[in-house]
Amino acid sequence: MATLESAFQELFGHRAQVLAEAPGRVNLIGEHIDYSEGFVLPFAIADRSYAAIARNNDGLVRIASQQRKNRIFTIDIKDVKPGSAGEWEKYVLGVIWTLEISSGVDILVDGHVPSGAGLSSSAALECSVAVGLNALFSLDKSLEDLARATQKAENDYVGMPCGIMDQSVSLMGREGSALLLDCRDLTTESVPFDVASQGLELLIIDTQAHHALVDGGYAERRASCEAVAAKFSIPSMRNLTMEVLDSRRSEITEVEYIRARHAVTEIARVKDAVAALKASDFTTLGRLINESHISLRDDYTVSCPELDAAVDASLATGALGSRMVGGGFGGSAIALIKADQIDAVKEAIKKSYSEKGFKAPRFFTSLPSAGASARLLH
Repeated sequence: MATLESAFQELFGHRAQVLAEAPGRVNLIGEHIDYSEGFVLPFAIADRSYAAIARNNDGLVRIASQQRKNRIFTIDIKDVKPGSAGEWEKYVLGVIWTLEISSGVDILVDGHVPSGAGLSSSAALECSVAVGLNALFSLDKSLEDLARATQKAENDYVGMPCGIMDQSVSLMGREGSALLLDCRDLTTESVPFDVASQGLELLIIDTQAHHALVDGGYAERRASCEAVAAKFSIPSMRNLTMEVLDSRRSEITEVEYIRARHAVTEIARVKDAVAALKASDFTTLGRLINESHISLRDDYTVSCPELDAAVDASLATGALGSRMVGGGFGGSAIALIKADQIDAVKEAIKKSYSEKGFKAPRFFTSLPSAGASARLLH
């Protein structure tokens, strides 16, 4: 962080006024149901995005990244609105827009959440900027307010119709616990997630098949669930049961049926996973993780060959459970494994990837970490 502070001064010619940080996330279970008012069970990871921010007096927004040396994106604060210029900078601009910042600001970010890996690098970036601006301008926004604001930034400014899970856990994550999040009202419950005491480890597998969710695949699936809700005159998939879905199957398309089936069964799996964790029943948790992947692969069709290969190799080498995480079409998978099997699982996945001609995967692990924070400097 001290390095970021000095880099900020060198780049912009004045000192940063606030330093902020926010983590990426891994979702244990509960995929593609945050926009259906479901329950999700993510945790914040150690990898984080950082932001150094200061006001300026010239009415401009200047944005730079440590990952893109010597390039400063500049726009007048009056021109910060959906449809304006920017590439990755739109994630930052969207937060400025939703928080209704009217002063010029200089922002230097430093992202350490792998991009495109399904670990929510975009939410980490948004939330680091949001908590920084909240502190700098004394906005007095709650974490729930900031979660909704950063989701709105991604929905309406970036054009990505994401749910609210990623921003919520980035802001509200707690060290040592997964976060049971009710996506309807943003109420949370910390669920202890201690695999180490059970001789287990959660391996995160970056397939390096990097995804981009703004290409329409994500939006199409969300639209299918919303179409079912509209046809059944219910608020969301949260209000649907399998009995009702099966009895009214003829009223919807086959694609709508399988999308809704994933949502209904995934919400149930989250509740069962929480019960399993509270009972330290990791065998049941592993089975639920496996069922989640099958549903995402077959009903939601958001997996890909690289994700399936990682899951299959993990399970063949003894993992209790393995599944894709994130929006899909690439990104990362997780595997719940015995700690003494971690090297064997890694080797099995690397061998499978080599045989299939895939790019070599990356591996890392993370314990549940704390959420976003900001610190005023001057």
